[in-house]
Amino acid sequence: MIRLLCLALATSNYVLAAESRETFDRSTQLPQGWQNGITGQGRAKWEVISEQSAPSKPNVLRQSGEATFAWAAKMDAAIKDGFVEVKIKPVSGHEDQAGGIIWRAKDANNYYIVRANALEGNVVLYKTVEGKRSSLPVKGRMFGYGVDAKVPSGKWSTLRVEFSGKLFTVYFNGEKLFEVEDETFSDAGGVGVWTKADSVTLFDDFVFAGKQ
Repeated sequence: MIRLLCLALATSNYVLAAESRETFDRSTQLPQGWQNGITGQGRAKWEVISEQSAPSKPNVLRQSGEATFAWAAKMDAAIKDGFVEVKIKPVSGHEDQAGGIIWRAKDANNYYIVRANALEGNVVLYKTVEGKRSSLPVKGRMFGYGVDAKVPSGKWSTLRVEFSGKLFTVYFNGEKLFEVEDETFSDAGGVGVWTKADSVTLFDDFVFAGKQ
């Protein structure tokens, strides 16, 4: 279900005009305007399924295929500055148990991504350029690999990124974790969700808004 909430939310010196929420409850297909694909090799398997633990019942979006990176996105969202938030539940995976958010997506090979990984116990922000992913340093640190965080397997967590210009702010379960600055992608683009390798991950309550 998508609903538009008219609001005027002042945050980080910009105003968000409307919020869109997707709860994946209207049908068993990907929502209208959404696309899915992979970056790299493999095969994605995105399904809208019934899930007893869903934060907004009855359905969730599940990715259970195996691919270098699998993504599903609303590519026509055309958001430059704003936020994206989603609830994630890592279910299984021997190589990875990851779920993330993509934004300013141009196509299958060019986008920003922040992901939480239950096996590694961290949250990391990357850029993917021409299909090659590279981590971006946390603001105030020259080196390092994201931020350590308790990412539970088999439980729901909330991941959020706010983006304005070159500044990105990452939150996990309501706590601000870190900021990143980067100018690789400055134009508006699509927003969506992402997994890696053999991760089986559930998503629900996908919320986003752009600058007015």
